[in-house]
Amino acid sequence: MTTQNTEGIAEPARPEAAATNPSRIWLRSYPPGVPPEVRTDRFATLGELFRDSVTRYGERPAFVSMGRVHRFRDVDARALAFGAWLQQVEHLPQGSRVAIVLPNLLQYPVSLFGALLAGYVVVNCNPLYTESELARQLRDSEARVVVTLANRADLVRKACVGTSVERVIVTGAGDLLRAPRGALINLMMRPWQRRAQADHLPPVTAFRRVLREGGQRTLEPFAGGSGDLAFLQYTGGTTGIPKGAMLTHGNILANIEQCLAWLKPYFSESQPETVLTALPLYHIFALTVNCLVFFRIGARNVLIADPRRTDDIVNQMRRYRVTALTGVSTLFNALLHNPRFPKLDFRSLRFCLGGGMAVQRAVAEKWHTVTGKPIIEAYGLSETSPAVTANRLDLATYSGTIGLPLPSTEIAIRDDAGRDLPLGEVGELCVRGPQVMRGYWKRPDETARSMTPDGYFRTGDLARLDDSGMISIVDRKKDMIISGGFNIYPNEIEEVAMMHPGVLEAGAVGVPDPAAGERLKIVVVRKDLSLTEEALVLHCRRYLTGYKVPRQVAFADALPKNPVGKVLRRELRSIE
Repeated sequence: MTTQNTEGIAEPARPEAAATNPSRIWLRSYPPGVPPEVRTDRFATLGELFRDSVTRYGERPAFVSMGRVHRFRDVDARALAFGAWLQQVEHLPQGSRVAIVLPNLLQYPVSLFGALLAGYVVVNCNPLYTESELARQLRDSEARVVVTLANRADLVRKACVGTSVERVIVTGAGDLLRAPRGALINLMMRPWQRRAQADHLPPVTAFRRVLREGGQRTLEPFAGGSGDLAFLQYTGGTTGIPKGAMLTHGNILANIEQCLAWLKPYFSESQPETVLTALPLYHIFALTVNCLVFFRIGARNVLIADPRRTDDIVNQMRRYRVTALTGVSTLFNALLHNPRFPKLDFRSLRFCLGGGMAVQRAVAEKWHTVTGKPIIEAYGLSETSPAVTANRLDLATYSGTIGLPLPSTEIAIRDDAGRDLPLGEVGELCVRGPQVMRGYWKRPDETARSMTPDGYFRTGDLARLDDSGMISIVDRKKDMIISGGFNIYPNEIEEVAMMHPGVLEAGAVGVPDPAAGERLKIVVVRKDLSLTEEALVLHCRRYLTGYKVPRQVAFADALPKNPVGKVLRRELRSIE
């Protein structure tokens, strides 16, 4: 049993804290071969893990993008060059923040591993951010170097004004592809053209030049330890205010080991896996699970730069015989509505992992019908590196739960006063383990509010624990709707709406009401354009008690989503 000290390093649990969950009933439901605890001292840094995988799997394909394959040794050579340039040419001090503003291209793992090998802290940024959104994150993180795409360079440089950024490294989307395709892609992307350097903007260096010059230098490997920062991973957390979760090398390494312990009974290193990564690598789910866990086991990682292009996903699944697929509910739903997707041969697909948001039952059931594979739902947060729980991989059907706590993870269900609740009662899900962040960057007040006196992180999610140890998420605490004194959980309403054959997507939200405090509004994207408000309300009455039936229905062409595909409920209120 482990807890987290102030430096983010695993240590033995305090006796008084251990009494919170004396039974850990979920261990009785563990699959054979999964241990209750994992080692967290196998590597001191992520750089050591990287070196070990390169040594083991050097000639295997590591990443595939736009038809170009990078073997493990190719990633190694370019990452060493990237890190050496930052050290030996840019003279960037150890511990400096390096912001990566890239989609899923080969340049992302090169920049990621290069920065980590050299002892820098990675700041992942959404490449679709507006200038003001990016400026806020660069300013808060105190990033000194930014890596970005050429066609976003002007926006990025402007966002750097008034920040600590001293250098912008610019890459074309085709820079690491073979000629002439790489040159053609760069031309199609209308790359940024070098302009005269302005005094108030940071200087620019080409990514290719960085690799060329860095390849002539020798990187001095990072000699830090597990308590050193590896990432500032920005999240809205439980308050919606963007803040950086401080994730140490030890946090991420522990979560990799926890995930591997859960996966290994079903995997064989002699038969390499092929994982398709459509979720953006700057998101913590894809970063840890797709990028780092699968790199650790020598898998081939097929990168999708734009997950909205479902035809591209279908093409890559057919070409590379994908064995593992991760996604969010909206991605699975989008694939199901691509007419070419059901025609794929799914025999190679061994498991599908859902996370990032609740997987809706209607989507999961249709997915199982089409592919023959259940969606294995898992749960995590940026603050927990991210994985906290997962369903068993030998699950025959969709469970509707987030599964069991991973090895070396403790959970508690607590009320607002911090008291543990009996089995079956709904309360806030709290998590303790070696994967829990050190705290929020420059936000000691937010850190104090998010942690309990006995070392648990308060997730802000409402959940219940059953007698088999399975956990069900009811909803986000902040998204709960209170109408006339009754609690309404949007997830439940959305699941019922999605059961209607004429509904493609649905989002539920509370809107102000002078009599009831809030009234329930639902926004629907129609599959059948003849669907009416009256028909949808009648459908909901069949499955929901009176106070849960939507009082207002709006139809939209699409639901507002973040780049990962999670519905932005706060924006639903303004849709008429």
